[in-house]
Amino acid sequence: MHQVRLNTVQWLSPEGLKNLAYREWGAPNNPHVLLCVHGLTRSSQDFDTVAQKMAHCTKVVSVDMPGRGRSDWFANGANYAVPNYVAACVALVARLNAEKLDWLGTSMGGLIGMGYASLPNNPIRKLILNDVGPSLNLEALQRIGTYVGADVQFDTRQQAHQYIRSISAPFGPHTEEQWAHLCDTVLVQKNGKFIPHYDPAISTGFKDMNAQVVQAMEGALWAAYDSITTPTLLVRGENSDLLSAATAQQMTQRGPKAKLIEVKGVGHAPTFMQDDQIQLVSDFLD
Repeated sequence: MHQVRLNTVQWLSPEGLKNLAYREWGAPNNPHVLLCVHGLTRSSQDFDTVAQKMAHCTKVVSVDMPGRGRSDWFANGANYAVPNYVAACVALVARLNAEKLDWLGTSMGGLIGMGYASLPNNPIRKLILNDVGPSLNLEALQRIGTYVGADVQFDTRQQAHQYIRSISAPFGPHTEEQWAHLCDTVLVQKNGKFIPHYDPAISTGFKDMNAQVVQAMEGALWAAYDSITTPTLLVRGENSDLLSAATAQQMTQRGPKAKLIEVKGVGHAPTFMQDDQIQLVSDFLD
């Protein structure tokens, strides 16, 4: 077992200095870093399995984005936005001082990776986008919006697990042990109740989600994607409602012309807890 190291780095946010928490595995002086960035309501612990499998050859770093896990929250929910997430990651990457930096981003983490990889002089060597692209399905965003930021609390861990599993069903088949990890890592206990680990205000951007808003977002995202030159792997859940098969195909023809692999029997999004999914990462980074 590789030991995890818990760290924080300060970054300059629109609200002043904030702490960004991250987890680190593997040799501290390894110049090759794999940076893993989670989805909207998830946490840095989503990549514990990836880290255990890959820390022998690369330093694996997984971050709690602002408002999640051990990272600081914003006072203004409107600041939970991709440009600010990119800025936080720039500070983290500077701290890591990596000679080679690879990026694995799930859903929101993939959008942040696209934003970062579109910048001139960015340090990303290889980019893995997990079930996300520049075209966003409004119905899928509205589905996610039904539970993000909901005021939920549970008396028992079992009740909390049932809830997390119900909203996470698209993740596909997992063992009981894997489900327990996926649930426990996004829960905290407060005043005797089990509640989500994140700031409910991360849902701010979903309040006014409509076709016009999504269309404007997509224009900016495609412009970013088209300017990426980094070798890119696109992983799509076969039954994903967020990343359509048509968008995925388009992404193989535009911008970095991503290599596309579909994961059978999974929706949004593959969790990279299964050996065959981790092998996709390993093969691409080699």
